[in-house]
Amino acid sequence: MSKPDPQSLSPETIVAFLADIFERRGGEEYLGEPVTMAEHMLQGACLAERQGEPEAVIVAALLHDIGHFTSEFGTFSMEDTHDKHHEEAGAQVLERFFPSLVVDCVRRHVAAKRYICATDPAYFGELSAASIHSLKLQGGPMNAAEIAEFETNPNVREIVRVRRLDDAGKIAGMATPGFAYFAPMVQRVVDAHCGGRG
Repeated sequence: MSKPDPQSLSPETIVAFLADIFERRGGEEYLGEPVTMAEHMLQGACLAERQGEPEAVIVAALLHDIGHFTSEFGTFSMEDTHDKHHEEAGAQVLERFFPSLVVDCVRRHVAAKRYICATDPAYFGELSAASIHSLKLQGGPMNAAEIAEFETNPNVREIVRVRRLDDAGKIAGMATPGFAYFAPMVQRVVDAHCGGRG
């Protein structure tokens, strides 16, 4: 079965498209962490749900790293996509179907690590070795001008929450439900943004 063209996706098909990616690609290694890609994203969503986060934040945690699968996105993928661009690639494929809160959390979750490192002295000590390594590649903690710009985003609090869920979702052996459990929630968030199905 050939992969669907992302350009042809609709509010009725985007959730199945994402579910298929989780099913086929979710077992891939997650950047040297002790969890797979799917385990990492599912753990973030599960932790968000346990903490009583709104559905949009849970969905953002579930999908924040979907851009690592840029080969699935056809014309959405960037010419020189590497890890440093996965957040933009993911945001580009989601922004047609999801509210700005979800898209901003995906697009800014890498920058959020730099932001929290600059504003919370204790945070650096909580990062995994792999996350510290990628922080260096991403530019290190933000400077004052970058902090000020980051804080202009109206969803800054949710972006930071999703970043912390990203950091927490690296627990070897943690049991979580699969994507199918979250799929109805993902569809509700899409429907609310796109004005309902049909």
